[in-house]
Amino acid sequence: MARERIKIKKIDNVTARQVTFSKRRKGLFKKAEELAVLCDVDVALIMFSATGKLFQFASSSMNAILAKYTLHSSNIERLDQPSLELQLEDSTSVKLREEISQRTNELRRMRGEDIQGLKIEDLQQLEKRLQEGLGRVIGTKSERVMNEITGLQRKGDQLIEENQKLKQKMEMINSKGKAPVVDVAMELENLNDALPEEGQSSESVTNVCSSSNTSAPPPEEDCSDTSLKLGPPFSTAG
Repeated sequence: MARERIKIKKIDNVTARQVTFSKRRKGLFKKAEELAVLCDVDVALIMFSATGKLFQFASSSMNAILAKYTLHSSNIERLDQPSLELQLEDSTSVKLREEISQRTNELRRMRGEDIQGLKIEDLQQLEKRLQEGLGRVIGTKSERVMNEITGLQRKGDQLIEENQKLKQKMEMINSKGKAPVVDVAMELENLNDALPEEGQSSESVTNVCSSSNTSAPPPEEDCSDTSLKLGPPFSTAG
């Protein structure tokens, strides 16, 4: 037959209660000893009877186990209580959250949001702050625009100065490059004038050579050579 389960409640009979306490105490101590041996743990049991008598069991030393328990319980209490630094951090974080919430609400109101519940005084103060901010924005914008205009004017003046320098350089280059061309053209023109025309004799060419350079007349050999190169004079028929 299955063993009948006993209802857990206080035993009214003093003798039965004492017998049950004695049996259960021995069984509990035996189970504690088995747990300590099987699992290699420190086990301590302390109990007082109804008459105040002390009963205890310890797998090793009761004092060592109690000292370990006291140290562990004090450490747990320290962990449960936040340190001063943590308390300060918590208070700082609370203040920061409140300030962030306040600034967010002010920003929303400056955007024109959530202003239905504001009083006239609050609306006037908000309007004043907006006007002051708008004035600062306009002043900053005007300063930036003037700085940009000044910078553009400075760049324009630099470009004009560089353009003038380049123009002067080009004029100098052109003036140096045209002088030899003019001299060569004049020499070619003089040479063409010195060449004999059709029906002209070598003597006339010689006269031209001598007359073209009156300051330093060329020697007769040069003129004779020129007449020879140009060809013999035309002979008259007859």
